[in-house]
Amino acid sequence: MNTETSFLTVPSTISDVERDTGVAKETLRVWERRYDFPQPLRDPFGERVYPTEQVVKLRLVKRLIDLGFRPGKVIQYSPEELQALAEKAAEGNKARSSRAHHPEMQIYLDLCKSHQMDALRRKLSQALLVMGLKSFVIDLVTPLTAMVGDAWASGRFAVFEEHLFAESLQMVMRSAIFSVPQGNANNSSAPRPRILLTTLPQERHGLGLLMAEALFAAEGAHGISLGLQTPVPDLADAARSLGVDIVALSLSASMNPRQALDGLKELRARLPETVEIWAGGNCSALRKRPPAFVRVFQLHEIGGGIADWRVRVRTQAMPLG
Repeated sequence: MNTETSFLTVPSTISDVERDTGVAKETLRVWERRYDFPQPLRDPFGERVYPTEQVVKLRLVKRLIDLGFRPGKVIQYSPEELQALAEKAAEGNKARSSRAHHPEMQIYLDLCKSHQMDALRRKLSQALLVMGLKSFVIDLVTPLTAMVGDAWASGRFAVFEEHLFAESLQMVMRSAIFSVPQGNANNSSAPRPRILLTTLPQERHGLGLLMAEALFAAEGAHGISLGLQTPVPDLADAARSLGVDIVALSLSASMNPRQALDGLKELRARLPETVEIWAGGNCSALRKRPPAFVRVFQLHEIGGGIADWRVRVRTQAMPLG
């Protein structure tokens, strides 16, 4: 008996598929009803199980969604067509990016691809010491994550290798954020905004949020992270209880724009008027017509955003007359 072949053909549970592809269980069920894919089998207990070939296709669909495609546009394609489309899209992203894909950054990908994670973390830490936190995030981490994303989208990186990279980067950045002295800013007497960081419940990607937290720390802000996927009522309660000035959200390209807009509107209705909402990321809801009550920032614009906030605070504090 060929045990390897038997292992590879064991169907995956819905929890396995969610973990291996990054597609939420609820989304899998919606796609099943709306697009007639995936088409799970049923185990003896009536639970959904997914054949290997469907899991492979779901990974490809997820790659394309992360590259900005809508599921309804690609889900009916064959795995071969999806792979070709992913490679073409990744090459297009690479050509459009002026900062990513510098040859000297390839060594980071090579270390990850060869699974030398200790060496990768050391090299990232060394770069952080030389560059400083702000430059590290903007000039190294931002283009490097784009390179890793393209490598994953084109199939050069396995899902677990992308996860290894993200985990190593998070370890280095968490340590760096923790090491920033309190009140670190160009002017230590400047007002320090209290910023609550999280994602909406439908947003599963957290690396952008961590990058923003690092930049807030570098600008002397007091960041408070709730992690990922905080329900809006709980987020509003936390903002009130913690007395924050700003709620900062990360919305990735995979976030459904309608859900993003609905979540932002609900959050605005629940927050005190004095609390600002800042958002960043590649969600189309932020690129097209973002709500007027949301301040949209790219990572490199965070420093200017904090400076503007300080000006507004000082202006409001000035006595009339």
